[in-house]
Amino acid sequence: MHTVVVETAGTTAEDVLAVSRGTARVTVSADALAAVAAARQVIDDLAAKPDPVYGVSTGFGALAVRHISPELRTQLQRNIVRSHAAGMGPRVEREVVRALMFLRLKTLASGRTGVRPLVVETMAALLNAGITPVVHEYGSLGCSGDLAPLSHCALTLMGEGDAEGPDGVVRPAAELLAEHGIEPVELREKEGLALLNGTDGMLGMLVMACADLARLITSADITAALSLEALLGSEKVLAPELHTIRPHPGQGASAANMLKVLAGSALTGHHQDDAPRVQDAYSIRCAPQVAGAVRDTLDHARLVAGRELAAAVDNPVVLPDGRVESNGNFHGAPVAYVLDFLAIAAADLGSIAERRTDRLLDKNRSHGLPAFLAHDAGVDSGLMIAQYTQAALVSEMKRLAVPASVDSIPSSAMQEDHVSMGWSAARKLRTAVDALTRVVAVELVAATRAVELRGGEPAPATRAVLEAVRAAGVGGPGEDRFLAPDLAAAEAFVRSGGLVAAAETVTGPLA
Repeated sequence: MHTVVVETAGTTAEDVLAVSRGTARVTVSADALAAVAAARQVIDDLAAKPDPVYGVSTGFGALAVRHISPELRTQLQRNIVRSHAAGMGPRVEREVVRALMFLRLKTLASGRTGVRPLVVETMAALLNAGITPVVHEYGSLGCSGDLAPLSHCALTLMGEGDAEGPDGVVRPAAELLAEHGIEPVELREKEGLALLNGTDGMLGMLVMACADLARLITSADITAALSLEALLGSEKVLAPELHTIRPHPGQGASAANMLKVLAGSALTGHHQDDAPRVQDAYSIRCAPQVAGAVRDTLDHARLVAGRELAAAVDNPVVLPDGRVESNGNFHGAPVAYVLDFLAIAAADLGSIAERRTDRLLDKNRSHGLPAFLAHDAGVDSGLMIAQYTQAALVSEMKRLAVPASVDSIPSSAMQEDHVSMGWSAARKLRTAVDALTRVVAVELVAATRAVELRGGEPAPATRAVLEAVRAAGVGGPGEDRFLAPDLAAAEAFVRSGGLVAAAETVTGPLA
């Protein structure tokens, strides 16, 4: 079993995915534990002094003006977790909660938060035991950290609230900890605050969205190539020299992908009844430009994610020189912006895919294909309503593309008077990514059916995709049948990476 070692210097996207979506175990290095212990000594020394220090011997937020006496500080840390665990709505997915916990562990292990090594080790033990706190959809404004989501995780660390066990059953956290030999943590000075102050939820969802979108962009390049082929389009617009003179790297990568998929096709560049076609429609001709812009947006999002993965986000923080300083690094704006950027880009990628599908189904624009790719149009409806479904998904994606990060509702008696809404941006991006998967799947169903109906000699990569998609349970041309299972099978094929893998058996690695 793969083991992820948490050091003081942050983590990687690959490690986040291995813990959140995979079966990787987590361990904290000896150097990280030593750094944690050293920072804790700083906090203990400050706690012993009469001077108030935020997060150590004061209240929080708008209540930071009150100095808390030593005998009440354990209660203070316990209370902040209990009161902030105020989420509502549906449960958040297990992979999101595991990413949230792992990223908070990453910051705790940085030696900048002042928690005891015991807290770090217990968080790792929860992850390794497969205990997943119940976290709810609503409760984070993306500032002062993902407060409510992280509080629900901290509640489990204390042995309170509910959590899901490795068997998927939700039970009292105290029972689950006892079964796995994990002692609940009694929090001390600074520790409750340190468990709550981070961008970990929105960052975890950003990392997962980046991984999913990378696969989907390549998938969209493949379906665009299949649509071009089925429509007898020209592959000349994909020539490298045309993309070199507009040197956006993503555009060049998408054009190269499409060209690889179309290599050896006998269908491209032909026209129905030799009717002249000077140029293909934008949805075909400009496919690399749109998908390429999505690629470049994704690259920027990965850059931001990488910086945040290297960060230690808490307030206050223990600096290397021993100072404990308040700061605003918990503000989610950098992450929130790119989450919104990706939702916009995903919506446009879905939109252009839907336009290609519609063109494949319209006998007036499909250059000789039957109406709706039906067996007997009029008796059969073919893929007419599959395009309706795709259009509904794209419409939803456009609504989801409205930025969350432009909104701010002040909180904490105006102490927190400008917030990022990054958690909300992340939640809607996850929905958009799911929708894009389905949109690409519908284009795949239409494009493969169209290629088969067209006849002739498609590209070898197209044949490989056709064979794989049929083996995955997506039916080909024929009389009308119950269509939802075909669409579901296509969605699963795209989501699993099967589409990219099938094309790459011929093309080699695609960008």
